Amino acid sequence: MGDKKRRRLRIGLLLILVLVAGINAIAFMQTWTMTHYAAAGTRTLRPEQLSLLDKIGVVLTGVTVPRPTNKNTPADRGLAYVSERIPVGDSEGGELDAWYIAQEGAPGIVLLFPGYAESIEGLLPQAIEYHAMGWSTLLVDFRGEGDSTGSSTTLGAREARDVATSLDYARREWPGGQYVLYGVSMGAASILRAYAEEGARPDALVLESPFDSLLSTVQNRFDAIGLPSFPAAQLMVFWGSVQLGYNGFADNPISFAVSVQCPVLFMYGTADPRVTARQSEAIYARLNPSGGKTSVAFQGLGHESLLAGDRSPWSTSVAQFLRMVSGGNR
Repeated sequence: MGDKKRRRLRIGLLLILVLVAGINAIAFMQTWTMTHYAAAGTRTLRPEQLSLLDKIGVVLTGVTVPRPTNKNTPADRGLAYVSERIPVGDSEGGELDAWYIAQEGAPGIVLLFPGYAESIEGLLPQAIEYHAMGWSTLLVDFRGEGDSTGSSTTLGAREARDVATSLDYARREWPGGQYVLYGVSMGAASILRAYAEEGARPDALVLESPFDSLLSTVQNRFDAIGLPSFPAAQLMVFWGSVQLGYNGFADNPISFAVSVQCPVLFMYGTADPRVTARQSEAIYARLNPSGGKTSVAFQGLGHESLLAGDRSPWSTSVAQFLRMVSGGNR
């Protein structure tokens, strides 16, 4: 091989290495900014709302996700509540901040968990509905959210331990009655993992728009931007696993669903770009609880609060389910 060919080969290999290193650096940075909350700043818009230049900027610099905070409390909605601090006993430690809203004569407690980069303030409309249905509620901020300790999210792994810890706390503090776990998006995915891997055993689950796997929900975000997901989505899950210390490729709520034995109400939007209707239906198909399951599809709604807008379908479905759980006492 001549000197020119060897030089060209070396240059070609160097360019490939630079390209591979650059792609991995971007994936590393993107994952870090998505899982480590910023102390301040304005949250980056949803991918569908970004212009082409904005999308390029986000790809190159990462998203801005400020730490979720709570500006309003149940008192601002006319509900008396008590702040609770729930100690977490795993290796990371810390405390969860929670709001307990008591309801006289309640058949039990509904524990509410928010979605990715959200806090329990966003669950106040659901808490009001549960309260009107006659249930006490415990709204819990995951570590990294609200006034809980920490400043990051693991997208369901550590959060599953938070779910199990919160359920144990509720059983100790308010014994008797029934315990229902309600989660939105990542909160719902965390509940499924808590049941399968953390020994959480509630009396019933209300799941709203959980993702089927971490990889697929990352891929769906690339689809929303209009960019090819391979290999970027796989690299982000890989680097997320490195950064957060767990296997993101095994973060699959669709696999956790087979462990559930208690009654389940499963709700999703048919126009959800983050978790497609097909993916939601696949999770529901894997659920085989002895206590029965119910699926409710909200036509035309996306990855948003299914209670927003017309409250009737959500409230009717949940009220019917809870009456079944409580034996028709409510």
